[in-house]
Amino acid sequence: MLRLVLSLLLLDPSAVPEMPYHGVPVRRVLTPDGDRLGYAPVPRPYTGSRRLTGVLLGLDPVTGRNVLCGGTVINSRSRSLVVTAAHCLFHDGRAVKQLAFLPGYDRRPRMGIWPAVRTWVPARWRNQPYSADLLPYDIGLVGVARRDRPLEAVTGRGLPRLPTGRGTELRGLELLGYPGGKGYPGMRMYRCVGDAVEALSKGPGLMVTHNCHAAAGGSGGPALYGGAVAGVVSSSSPLRDDKGYTVLTRLSDSTFERMFARADKAMRPS
Repeated sequence: MLRLVLSLLLLDPSAVPEMPYHGVPVRRVLTPDGDRLGYAPVPRPYTGSRRLTGVLLGLDPVTGRNVLCGGTVINSRSRSLVVTAAHCLFHDGRAVKQLAFLPGYDRRPRMGIWPAVRTWVPARWRNQPYSADLLPYDIGLVGVARRDRPLEAVTGRGLPRLPTGRGTELRGLELLGYPGGKGYPGMRMYRCVGDAVEALSKGPGLMVTHNCHAAAGGSGGPALYGGAVAGVVSSSSPLRDDKGYTVLTRLSDSTFERMFARADKAMRPS
């Protein structure tokens, strides 16, 4: 599972239509020493929110390919929950198998390998065929095995949630992830600083940033604001697009909070 030659899972960018953005910042790199996509390596050793972010590895049961996404420990009473993108858990109508979370991964699993025991995605993500209308619901949770102690006893306290409503703009977000492909060494954490604005005017809405252009492997990584998780990386425009953007699924007041309450209750020791 830890081999570096992986099929990196990111929603097909061509499936993301041009959206009616309003007030989107111009395409420019805000990250100090950022590359053309806006990303720069996270300094070692990983601390704080970087220590709580890691890789989520799994297996597509039909194709047999390994998949990789990002994930982040989110604070809960159960102390055993990881937030990521829904498509990292349930892809093309089937559940990803053999999931495991590796917090703070840096060339080796420094805080262990935590197998998933349960996952949660919004009902419409599981039951409806994929369309761009599902992107506002591209968020999921993973409950990991406790073993002799919960996940947060090893990583430190998980990050708080920052639910936002449609129309919220967040300036100075930090995106964390493990991009793969040309120009990236693979399985190393990168960061990008961006300004995010509203992307859709219906449902719970979406956030979008033109300052970060997520590459394959970046799905599920957190969008952090003020030390809290405001959303996760869902998808991006094609990398050949000079005016590229990244779509972020926010932690909505309703859909995510209901799912979080169910997951936290289910993962608490009986």
